[in-house]
Amino acid sequence: MKNAFRKVAAATLAAAMMVPFAGCSKNESNNDSSAADNSVTSVADGENGKLVIGGIGPITGAAAVYGNAVKNGAQLAVNEINAAGGVNGMTLELNFQDDEHDPEKSVNAYNTLKDAGMKLLVGTVTSAPCVAVSAEAAKDNMFLLTPSGSAIDAITAGDNCFRVCFTDPGQGKIAADYIADNSLATKVGIIYDSSDVYSTGILDGFKAEAKEKGLEISAEEAFTADAKTDFSVQIQKVMDSGADLLFLPIYYQEASLILQQAKSAGMDMTVFGGDGLDGLIDQLGDKVDIADGVLVMTPFAASSPDEKSAKFTAAYEELTGGEVPIQFAADAYDAVYAIKLALEKAGVSDPTMSASDICDKVKVAMTEITLDGVTGSTTWTADGEPTKAPQVMKITVADGVGSYVSAK
Repeated sequence: MKNAFRKVAAATLAAAMMVPFAGCSKNESNNDSSAADNSVTSVADGENGKLVIGGIGPITGAAAVYGNAVKNGAQLAVNEINAAGGVNGMTLELNFQDDEHDPEKSVNAYNTLKDAGMKLLVGTVTSAPCVAVSAEAAKDNMFLLTPSGSAIDAITAGDNCFRVCFTDPGQGKIAADYIADNSLATKVGIIYDSSDVYSTGILDGFKAEAKEKGLEISAEEAFTADAKTDFSVQIQKVMDSGADLLFLPIYYQEASLILQQAKSAGMDMTVFGGDGLDGLIDQLGDKVDIADGVLVMTPFAASSPDEKSAKFTAAYEELTGGEVPIQFAADAYDAVYAIKLALEKAGVSDPTMSASDICDKVKVAMTEITLDGVTGSTTWTADGEPTKAPQVMKITVADGVGSYVSAK
């Protein structure tokens, strides 16, 4: 991906991040940059051997970048699977509907997809709509796999619901484990957004596990959505607390300001962030040097040298005309491949089967498969939660260019 596009995308994403919603790592845009058509198509059950996978997410409005990333990531996987012969003789078809990150519109989209012959659902993209739609899907026994709905309640409606990404508290727990197990710090200072469910969710999980691991939280400093430009007070309190690591369970826009202000204040300690820091390199632009050494816990980074990530990134850029994939796209790509594996494991080969009958088979198969995907090697529990090792990446900067490398 060209640097010019990265910078334009980062600027566009920053404005849209003002929208409050829960999901996995965030980048944002207002326009529909989707590579695939968004019109409703009605496919009769099993017509021409096609198995319809539905998708729901915001492809217009302030959260559009997330929905478009999921739509494009899912479409890429569908294209690849069909090019390789489909699944058990069936051709996959993706029908993706816009919900504008609105729960009511998301339920309407779900009903539209049911009428159009949907047999499985990849979605929804964001958490509040996913809570609403999962309740409907549970009533219908419709298989649901959300790539990015990270709120706990997003998949608790029934045993038909699964997710690809970590929960917010789960991410916090993993972060605390990683810091303790790798002896990165004994005293941790935290700066978080008390007005954001993503940030507070990670914080809650982190605090609980930090206590179990014997990590001392020496400072816990909050900011809110209406006061997130001057972090001098929070930074000074962290420095005064004697912390040897700064944990940032926030998004990259605020993190970029904190890093700049921390440097000016003379802060010298390890910085560790969750998947919300994906996008930090582009956000900092020519100031990226201050991010050198920052640790980011993310299951996917487009600039990672990992072979799977590089191959996916290249294919995604080709599909979209040069867009760099964000984590949402990678999660969606893996979601479709997980469905492929589960369909194969369950022996589903008849697209005329009812959605409920397919769900009965697939939800069992989901607990028996292992997906070696771009977001890591993943298995699923019967309650729909993914099990995969966290990937911690270190930002390295050379000649003014930032990139991710494995922290180990």
